[in-house]
Amino acid sequence: MTYAAKSTMPSGTSGAARWGAHALTVFIAAVFLDSLRFKFTDAPKTQIIFGDLDSWAASLGAPGLFAHGGVFSQYVIGGAELAASAILIATMLAKPYRFLQPAGAFLSIAIMSGAIGFHLFTPLGVNVDNDGGSLFFTACGVWIGSWALLYLRRRELGEFLTRLRAFFAPAAR
Repeated sequence: MTYAAKSTMPSGTSGAARWGAHALTVFIAAVFLDSLRFKFTDAPKTQIIFGDLDSWAASLGAPGLFAHGGVFSQYVIGGAELAASAILIATMLAKPYRFLQPAGAFLSIAIMSGAIGFHLFTPLGVNVDNDGGSLFFTACGVWIGSWALLYLRRRELGEFLTRLRAFFAPAAR
């Protein structure tokens, strides 16, 4: 008896959409993984970004929030980006666990929502250290890509939510 792999995309979905989900996964993970070399090595631009954010937080009465040991330090954010990348890549490669890919997409959306918000609503601004807005626009691209990935993986999202619901509210015996 042969086993035919069942498509994880909704019926009628083109091969381009299937590959599009993989392309988005690779794009999101590549952006996050590339940023780790700056965050984890305390690169000068990272010092500027998190220093500006920490100064802003201190002016609001929350000094150290973005400092090296802070709740939202470059290491914490980098760790979240690493986790999102690991989830996305692992679930792309391991089909039985693809139902977890929406968790990676949600984590990516949360990370990038914070990044976009800090660029727009703090003194950090869009043009960080005269980069022409490249960090901001990359964050926007990852944010949009993560939403698109959720759409393309909507069947897996349904399965993920069903399993999550069963985990938190098991059936009564």
